[in-house]
Amino acid sequence: MPVGWLAQDTRRERRGVVMDHLDGFVWLRPVGGGREWTARPGDVRPLHDPEHAEARLRARVADANARSRGEIL
Repeated sequence: MPVGWLAQDTRRERRGVVMDHLDGFVWLRPVGGGREWTARPGDVRPLHDPEHAEARLRARVADANARSRGEIL
């Protein structure tokens, strides 16, 4: 699954944006921002397109808001 895609961690029952693939794990970040977590590739599935588009938009808005507040560069 490509970086930037919205995915469901079926083991933890959480949604996140795929941030990286490292050491055999998928790194995910909550859609609205927050602390990343790792998941096994077999526990991660892509979300359907409508869910993906809406969540990616929310993630981009959250990033833009954090940048405007000076929280991230």
